[in-house]
Amino acid sequence: MNMNKGVTRFLLSHAGKNPVSFHMPGHKGSEIYRENGYGDFLDNFVDCDITEIPGADNLYQAEDIIAETMAAYRRLYGVRESYLLINGSSAGLVASILTCVHRGGKLIMARNCHKSIFNGLLMAGAEPVYLHPEMIDDYGISGEISVDSVRTSIAEHPDASAVILPSPNYYGVCSDIKEIASVVHDAGMVLIVDQAHGAHLHFFGSCLGEPSKAADDLGADIVIQSTHKTLASFTQSAIVNLCTDRVDKYLFEDKLQLIESTSPSYLLMASLDINADLLDRQGERLIREWEENLKWFYEEAPVQVEGLRVMSHPMLDHTKINLDMSAYGIDGLELEELLNEKAIFPELVTGNIVMCMTGIGNKRCDYERLLEALKEIAAEHGLCEVADGVPLAAPEATQTVTMKRLQQTAIPTAKESVPMEEAAGRVCAASIIPYPPGIPIICPGEIIDQEVLDYCADLRARGEKVMGIDDKGRVLVGR
Repeated sequence: MNMNKGVTRFLLSHAGKNPVSFHMPGHKGSEIYRENGYGDFLDNFVDCDITEIPGADNLYQAEDIIAETMAAYRRLYGVRESYLLINGSSAGLVASILTCVHRGGKLIMARNCHKSIFNGLLMAGAEPVYLHPEMIDDYGISGEISVDSVRTSIAEHPDASAVILPSPNYYGVCSDIKEIASVVHDAGMVLIVDQAHGAHLHFFGSCLGEPSKAADDLGADIVIQSTHKTLASFTQSAIVNLCTDRVDKYLFEDKLQLIESTSPSYLLMASLDINADLLDRQGERLIREWEENLKWFYEEAPVQVEGLRVMSHPMLDHTKINLDMSAYGIDGLELEELLNEKAIFPELVTGNIVMCMTGIGNKRCDYERLLEALKEIAAEHGLCEVADGVPLAAPEATQTVTMKRLQQTAIPTAKESVPMEEAAGRVCAASIIPYPPGIPIICPGEIIDQEVLDYCADLRARGEKVMGIDDKGRVLVGR
């Protein structure tokens, strides 16, 4: 095939590199499909792209084949109801907010929520009450949402109707959902958990016999999970689990159909169906292999690469491998570039951290290639002279901006666009979002800070994406 330009050319070129994927999606390519008996679907992929013909059921009034897939997820997760999402977890998060928060009401929400939750907040016309995550100072990244912060916010805002937070967050740090759920329910509120990065957690608990970190098992009312991120469905597919009767399922269904496409992709739904079948038939074997490979890497990497830091944390979902080679004078961006040169592609960079997102489709050879690449990089650069063996600190700008709490006021309704250099001190009217991780660094209603603007300008200068700043360097502020 001769493709001269466009998306197809890039995708075919990338696939031809024999890449190692430590980024989403979790299937990591066609191998897991073919090895487990789904080759026919791949071979007939384009011919399976249909619409709601007779016998194909309807996503928004599922009674037949789609209802079967929904029932499969309901059984797998042991929940009250499961819904398929073909607009990603974002659709489920927005629908959850519209269901649980009345117009003009209050939503207690983690400040490090994904941008889709801020979009849902604006669509609901709701007022945010921010929960600020704990900081993991050694790595300059956000950690868990504490139970005490939830309790305090509820006491100060008893008229809020729901609490929403990510668990795990992008780096894999989970919050104490069991205790948080207890506090939220005692106040008569609903707990929504953005578990987009943790669709696998329930199975690590059930298959390995370990205490579960999954919000579905710990008392959350609504749990949204991107099965595409770590499991085997296609990008943009996800599910919502209603876990308790605190949520009106018919109201939720109504809000969901407002958000999702009226032309749902049968290819995405088929991948969700295959993912459920794979978990049902082969889940325990695949989860055990995944755990064994992770254990091998965590044991071998620090031994074979002196000075390499592999993050550990008591609330960490260890399927997210956070690597720090600052002891070699290498920051996160440089490490990512060096890995890319070896056809290894991580998910996320923050400061000195490179996060490798493992998935159900990763093989032992992927972990071996990652370790070999780290050994080669270490040999090429050599350890730096550091006091008492302590690695270099995360870049100061990253830590300062990440931890900064901006002054908050009402979200403006009248807006205007101004150059970045004129925006300091103005009220933000549209989120400014480094992507990834997709977490707003300035939210609507916050007073724009010059230091944060400078940080965003630096990101853009390095070629990173910052949403909310247009191609002319302008941002939306309150008029």
